[in-house]
Amino acid sequence: MSDKANPPKKSGGERKDRLAEALRANLQKRKAQARSRRAGDADKRPEGLSSAGKMQKK
Repeated sequence: MSDKANPPKKSGGERKDRLAEALRANLQKRKAQARSRRAGDADKRPEGLSSAGKMQKK
């Protein structure tokens, strides 16, 4: 059997640190989005839905 099948369990402290870091990164991303909206800068998202052009009219 390989070691990848049963990875060693991590302590609760490591998980909390990882989740806290992910939460901080998410908060920074949301703040940057809010600032760009206030400044009037364009979004970096593509326009429209990707499947919208494939719909058929009746």
